[in-house]
Amino acid sequence: MSDRRRKGLTITIDGPSGAGKSTAAKGLARRLGYAYIDTGAMYRAVAIEIKRRGLKFEDEEALFGWVSDLKITLRQDGEEVRIECEGRDVTLDIRSPEVGLLASEISKRRGVREALVRMQRRMGEEGGVVFEGRDTGTVVFPQADVKFYLDARPEERARRRHEEWLRKGVEVPYRETLREVLERDQNDMSRSLSPLRKAEKAILIESTRQTAEEVVQEMVRLIEEKER
Repeated sequence: MSDRRRKGLTITIDGPSGAGKSTAAKGLARRLGYAYIDTGAMYRAVAIEIKRRGLKFEDEEALFGWVSDLKITLRQDGEEVRIECEGRDVTLDIRSPEVGLLASEISKRRGVREALVRMQRRMGEEGGVVFEGRDTGTVVFPQADVKFYLDARPEERARRRHEEWLRKGVEVPYRETLREVLERDQNDMSRSLSPLRKAEKAILIESTRQTAEEVVQEMVRLIEEKER
């Protein structure tokens, strides 16, 4: 067995908004005893900091330098992962539909992507980690040990996101949530820089009719089969 496998695998889970990536990635990381990295939260943290400061960047090199200097921390807190940016806890703030769309827009900027991909590679260089996002298997870790692509029908993804908002006491119409999901899909799949797509050799899991636990169980089974 290689040193890489003794340390732990690098696992990526990509897919569109609302496919259940976060729940699956956190559940899989707990099952394996691995670290969990939500790359989408990092883009949202950058988006909210740009919005908070009212910044506008025309120079990609300046943008790369500014993002590279940001202190973004993902901290495990019981069952939850807290996101901090520049010492501020932004865990709840980054989950609004407005911030999600802004994150999708800024993710098209080369300076942002290059800076965050560099951070993410440092986080996962030792293995024993589950990455969740939209380009973790295609760009961040194309040589990952196991790659998954998690998908579900847009209507189901919108329903899940809508229920999530209601549980948090946020009243958002279902139709608005569906519109946001479809708009996010269009942004993520059509951008010229690191578009959302299924990575080479990634395992497709269709979660429309599966529970979160069933998805995690399927992932564990597939990983065990791969390791035999």
